[in-house]
Amino acid sequence: MSPKSRLYTLVKAWKNKPFQEVRDVCGQPWLGISSAALEEYQSWSQRQAISNEPIFNTQGTKLTSSLFRPLLTATDSQVLRLFMEGLDAISYWYRSGRFIPGILPLPEHVMASSSSVDALSDLILNSRLPVGLISLGIQTVEDPDLVNASREGILRMRRLGVLIHLLHFSGTATQMRWIQEIQPEGIHLEMTQFRAGGLPTEIITTSQQCHSQIYASNITLVRDLENAVTLGAKHSYGGLMMPPVSRHQTLHISDSRIAKAIFSLHPHQNQNGDK
Repeated sequence: MSPKSRLYTLVKAWKNKPFQEVRDVCGQPWLGISSAALEEYQSWSQRQAISNEPIFNTQGTKLTSSLFRPLLTATDSQVLRLFMEGLDAISYWYRSGRFIPGILPLPEHVMASSSSVDALSDLILNSRLPVGLISLGIQTVEDPDLVNASREGILRMRRLGVLIHLLHFSGTATQMRWIQEIQPEGIHLEMTQFRAGGLPTEIITTSQQCHSQIYASNITLVRDLENAVTLGAKHSYGGLMMPPVSRHQTLHISDSRIAKAIFSLHPHQNQNGDK
């Protein structure tokens, strides 16, 4: 059979194939794709959302963790679903052979609700992730009553091996008292607030006393990175370091590449001590 006759046979078979209607309503077949396959594709597409902000050591030589950004603006009805997505991203990295800790932000009133803490505990236990890969980022601590009400929930998280971080730290009296009582593993400072004024030495002293590591957030200028180094921050993240990426892109971040990009933006010393 000649090539021309084989092509004729294929075209004739395609022409005589029963027509499949193009539908995209109520999960009906779309271009011959089953509803289960379409649902799986939509689920895969959702997991590729630009949701994870990489966090590096301040030298830019190592990826240390990732912040799951959708939880920063989640409503109460969205918290559990987005918390599951954050856990799923950490599990994805862990199953792929990368131990990338994930920071999952939560409003402070969530930890004050026993039912919410129960639901979060079940999700964490069912994830079966190793201790140290899950961190909770408490977003604001300004109400003294909520501080007292959330203490038991935070202790329950700690018993599960979950690390506690305080986000958006500004040094208020309530936040300083919360740090001294809870002693979080991480304190996140917005570096833009220190561009005009000086660096707060009391924060350094308090973090050292509580054995908390400083995370410099919203690094967008070289000046912010310089302040983070002066402040003694162990971790930094923001647009200057790397913008948010998908969970798959996070898995393939090259530490050496980001280090070269960061250090090309500001002077540094080489091994010989020269500029």
